[in-house]
Amino acid sequence: VFPSLAQAQASVANEVYRELGQPSVFLFCPTEYCSSLCSPSPGQSCYLLTLGQELLPGIGVIWTGPKVVSQELSATLLEEVEGVLRRRLIIWDNLYANDYDCRRVFLGPYTGRAPGLMSRLHGLLLNPNCELQANFIPIHTLGSWFRSELRSCAHPDHAGMETAAAPEDSQGPQEGSYSPQEALELALRDWVAEINRQALEPGR
Repeated sequence: VFPSLAQAQASVANEVYRELGQPSVFLFCPTEYCSSLCSPSPGQSCYLLTLGQELLPGIGVIWTGPKVVSQELSATLLEEVEGVLRRRLIIWDNLYANDYDCRRVFLGPYTGRAPGLMSRLHGLLLNPNCELQANFIPIHTLGSWFRSELRSCAHPDHAGMETAAAPEDSQGPQEGSYSPQEALELALRDWVAEINRQALEPGR
């Protein structure tokens, strides 16, 4: 019925989207969901070009970055894909995902995401460790990054400025760019406090 996979997927997605009354959040994960899966490249992928033309503009498209698990994300790396898909992207961030190797647990701070990235995105989803309790630091430091991005949007003149956080400030640095090390230290302090609180609960 359809001349290509992309046209088939776009047609089905558009039909479901309309049938649901065009909800404010409707996400589509393409078959080529990162640069390394695109042939020959995101900018020259017939598949992505067709999706950009055919998908209704209210449908959000999920993207993981240069790779399935991307160590770095920058606005420059996303510009090409945004242009092809004709919309801002929703990042499905696999930085902490360990479902492909459950012998590993990722406990480091949220890092490798460029300052000012949030203003370019339609959304960001974090794919965490499979082990629930191992995600305290990932989610806590993601929150610190998010607050830093919000401040940068509110005060663009401060973007990129590095300032030290006061030790007693549990919300992280109030101005300047995101510091993964400061975010990690804040997360560790709050995690220890949470562990101590749980240890005092009856039955623990």
